[in-house]
Amino acid sequence: MTNASQYTNKLLPGSRFPKINCPVLNSNEVELGRVQQDAAWQMVVVYRGQHCPMCTQYLNQLEEIKQSLQDIGVSLIAVSADSEAQLLAHKEKLSVSYPIAFELKPEQMNALGLYVSQPRNAQETDHLFAEPAVYVVNEHGTVQVVDISNNPFVRPSLSTLLRGITWIKNPDNNYPIRGMHKG
Repeated sequence: MTNASQYTNKLLPGSRFPKINCPVLNSNEVELGRVQQDAAWQMVVVYRGQHCPMCTQYLNQLEEIKQSLQDIGVSLIAVSADSEAQLLAHKEKLSVSYPIAFELKPEQMNALGLYVSQPRNAQETDHLFAEPAVYVVNEHGTVQVVDISNNPFVRPSLSTLLRGITWIKNPDNNYPIRGMHKG
């Protein structure tokens, strides 16, 4: 049996989000986890790629909460290991207005603590790809919320996540970053 610590290094809550730059369509590059527009926080959604119908559905559902995220000061970006050509083909199935980055490299996946998979066959895709994850990065560049999955079937409910982020961001709640106790 393989020891999980041999192949993954999870990004911990309360840690600095690593500096990761990826290209986006119609622009040069974007730094993931860095505040954009007028938002103080950023939600970074890692998806498997255009080959995954569940990812297509999830990305389209994200569009439905984008404005609510903006209303509470959270920008949104998605990223995968797909090539530019794969992203362009995928955009035909997407109805999104938030930025999508591409060409996430294996070393960047490792820095994010992602589970990485090999394609099952050439029809699936032609490269290693990351399994889904969601990171919410606060105004200090610190991981406030993290959800890392090893398969496409486990993803946070977007309505629950939106309610949670709204509650966390309310200064009256004085809610700390959770999951930092080592014991």
